[in-house]
Amino acid sequence: MYATILFDLDGTLTDPFQGITNAVLYALGKLGICETDRQKLAAFIGPPLYSSFSEYYGMSTQEAVHAVAVFREYYTDRGWRENHPYAGIAQALKVLRGRGKKLYVATSKPETMALKVLEHFALLPLFEGVAGATEDESRVEKADVIAYCMQRFDIRREGTLMVGDRKHDVIGAKKNMLPCAGVLYGFGSREELLAAGADLLVPTPAQLAELP
Repeated sequence: MYATILFDLDGTLTDPFQGITNAVLYALGKLGICETDRQKLAAFIGPPLYSSFSEYYGMSTQEAVHAVAVFREYYTDRGWRENHPYAGIAQALKVLRGRGKKLYVATSKPETMALKVLEHFALLPLFEGVAGATEDESRVEKADVIAYCMQRFDIRREGTLMVGDRKHDVIGAKKNMLPCAGVLYGFGSREELLAAGADLLVPTPAQLAELP
């Protein structure tokens, strides 16, 4: 049914919880904010960082921009390695490729970092292309990243599916008139994904291989 599948990265292909929450804690500390609930910071995984710092900590535009810059200091140095692919992901991707599907990554993570992560975990060769956010935040919203991915790689809307773990993936897909599969092993709940309009749900990484 779907000839082309676009994948989110964080929370869909890899589990970045440790690295991202460490980087958020580092950034908050630099801004004089003491956060003791690490689980609360899981909300930072998926959405654009700028939006999360503003929404969850009431930061001004200038403060959020600074927080993102400090976050990247930590993440670029070592946070990106505090990460691991979900068990079964590589095999599922190989099965999909074996079934003739073309796979791409569409992520709100900066594109250079996404490429670095995928290469480090030997996942990069499984994809036809990778589209990510810009370093200057001019392209960071999921809808914009998906549109960029489709334009850059000349992907037709018909027969294309987006796969992600948060409502932002579903909403971004819908803005581009694409169906979206929500994964239940990431950081978004079943309720969040269904409320956003997910067309189907995938309980485990291994079941990605069964996408139609």
